[in-house]
Amino acid sequence: MAGATTEALANNPGIQSALRKWNAARARVPQAKSWDDPRLSYDNVAGRFVAVPANAFTDQSLTVEQILPVSGKNLSRSRIAAAEALVIYEEMRRAQLDVVSRLRAAWFQLANSNRQMELNRENAASLSQISEAAKSKYQSGTETAPGVLQAEIESSRLEEEQLNIERARSEAQTQLNVLMNRPLNTPVVTASQPSVPSFDIPEATLVQRLFASRPEVRAAQDQLEAERARVQLAKREWIPDPAVNVNAQRYNGADQAVSQVGAGISISIPWVNPRKYSEAVKEAQENTEAAAADLQRVEQEALGMLRDQLKRIETARHHYDLFSGKILTQARQAFDAAQLGYSAGKISFADWITAQRTRRDVETTAAQMLADYQTAIAELEAIVGSELAAPKPSKPKPQRK
Repeated sequence: MAGATTEALANNPGIQSALRKWNAARARVPQAKSWDDPRLSYDNVAGRFVAVPANAFTDQSLTVEQILPVSGKNLSRSRIAAAEALVIYEEMRRAQLDVVSRLRAAWFQLANSNRQMELNRENAASLSQISEAAKSKYQSGTETAPGVLQAEIESSRLEEEQLNIERARSEAQTQLNVLMNRPLNTPVVTASQPSVPSFDIPEATLVQRLFASRPEVRAAQDQLEAERARVQLAKREWIPDPAVNVNAQRYNGADQAVSQVGAGISISIPWVNPRKYSEAVKEAQENTEAAAADLQRVEQEALGMLRDQLKRIETARHHYDLFSGKILTQARQAFDAAQLGYSAGKISFADWITAQRTRRDVETTAAQMLADYQTAIAELEAIVGSELAAPKPSKPKPQRK
């Protein structure tokens, strides 16, 4: 399964799309941090319709202007872009976690289908022996026709169940190939006797990992950082960034290329419109409070999902242990006893068939419970945000200042 997971992470189109969006978001950070482009302007007299003395007016003027970000607005925009890029990064991680969770669920379903097919073949062989015994007794007159027909009905049920298992197996293979972005008819080989994973991680440890690793929680934290940077930016909007310029002029009668060089500075005057900027600060502060509330909501929802999933794991493991242990042992003992009892003429054929059906149901249920237990653990990893045995993921830092 490790190879399939690696292949899915490398080739899944959804993950590739999320990765491209993350790369695009990172590219916005240096853009936001950059200074405004310098401005170049050129003026030339197109025509003069009055007589003027030489060097009385300029005929050409060339000006270069640059805004100096002394207020630090560009740094605030860079922080916003960096935080929003990390939100996109967490979305990419969510895409990866969902693909891995779905892949493992399909893998366990495929393994379960293979196991179910084995059990179905074993039960078909057992039922064939039962049917032969019934026919032999029917020929000797010690068994009735309904008993023989009942064995044939059970055999038909197994054939029908085989078709259902093959359909489930095909669906699991298709899902795996889709997630790995491979041709849909590519065979996938899994073990028919999957191992039983152990799970003994304390809930307190999982809660810590949940807050440290779950993409939705981390994205909400990053969004809160972005809103705080917007508050900072809104406050810095009160500070004008000066624009300095250098101007070269040529007079109408001058022989030299440049007759005069000047320098200047200009600023905007935000203080004449105080409501505009004060309301912008208020807007940013309200959005920050909303982001903080969203973070609290996301954390509570995550805790609820963790609690419910731990209960699912506990229930699935209980069911598996019960069916694969005590109940399966009892069902097999009951079947062996029924077989001996029927051979000795102490029980009816219907009782033997019933014992055989009970054993079959318990075996298939135990296999399904194992798949449910494995899937529940895989889903827990998607909820927590990382593999349970792996260290918590580190957060990238896209040029955050």
